[in-house]
Amino acid sequence: MMAAWKTGRAVTEKVDALHAIEGRAAPMAVPRRHLVLGTPLVPPFPPDTERAIFAMGCFWGAERIFWQIDGVFTTAVGYCGGVTPNPTYEEVCTGRTGHAESVLCIFRPASVSYEQLLATFFEGHDPTQGMRQGNDVGTQYRSAVFATSDAQLGAARESAARYQERLHAAGFGRITTELVPAGPFYYAEEYHQQYLAANPGGYCGLGSTGVSCPVGVAGLGG
Repeated sequence: MMAAWKTGRAVTEKVDALHAIEGRAAPMAVPRRHLVLGTPLVPPFPPDTERAIFAMGCFWGAERIFWQIDGVFTTAVGYCGGVTPNPTYEEVCTGRTGHAESVLCIFRPASVSYEQLLATFFEGHDPTQGMRQGNDVGTQYRSAVFATSDAQLGAARESAARYQERLHAAGFGRITTELVPAGPFYYAEEYHQQYLAANPGGYCGLGSTGVSCPVGVAGLGG
């Protein structure tokens, strides 16, 4: 069978390093300031902040969810979980980089806990759909938590387990969210950053299950 990345069909299996696009050394240029929050998009960030990275389908709508949370210092969209360094959007859409469309969330734990961000993440999309979100199909639209510490990874696993119980009770299937340590986060092109603030009528394909996610189950304070 001819590979999907050769036929133009949506790729629903992650590419291996042998077939991945080579990429480039230079990172994407991004705006200096967040269009909504007015904060920097790139480091250095304040010492009282932490990094979180989530993938939950099209990153335009996902980023908007997180920049609206009190205690979030800044957000940016980009690519994580793949092979190709500094990919372009077009390359990611081929499925040959392995990346998921992702949101970088810089937050102040004293104001909002990582567990609260996890609850927002799980409630903001359907984590049972595998390599898709609604009509958006492909590995770049998969659900993922890219943990930036062992504590985050433990909290994500616990949150997913508790949420699975509620989803099962509501008639949903198995959570397919990828729960892994974060690799490099590569910033997306400038026009993707805060896209729905610049284009209020723009596309957002995220859909929630309507099932609430329990908070405060893994001991990460906030």
